[in-house]
Amino acid sequence: MELTTDLKIGQIVKSKAGRDKGRVFLICQILDEKHVLLCDGDLRKIESPKKKKVKHLMIYNTVLTEFAEKLQSNKKLDDAYIRRLLEPYSDSVSKGMEVE
Repeated sequence: MELTTDLKIGQIVKSKAGRDKGRVFLICQILDEKHVLLCDGDLRKIESPKKKKVKHLMIYNTVLTEFAEKLQSNKKLDDAYIRRLLEPYSDSVSKGMEVE
């Protein structure tokens, strides 16, 4: 999938390319058919999201609707909240990358 037609705000994605390769993000905005804005509450805060091409992302089927609702209702979102949401997904990624 290289188009944003099937993506939703609040969907979990993982970077496949770039210096952030392997990091888990949330989609916070869909810009056009090939680009989205991503945040993770750590390196990419909600105030300064990362613009990324969809072809450089691994798309998960999980959509955090609670995040999307808060974002669209203009409620104040803090980065700690985003980190808490992504914690279960980030742990599985980092465990797979450990070298024994």
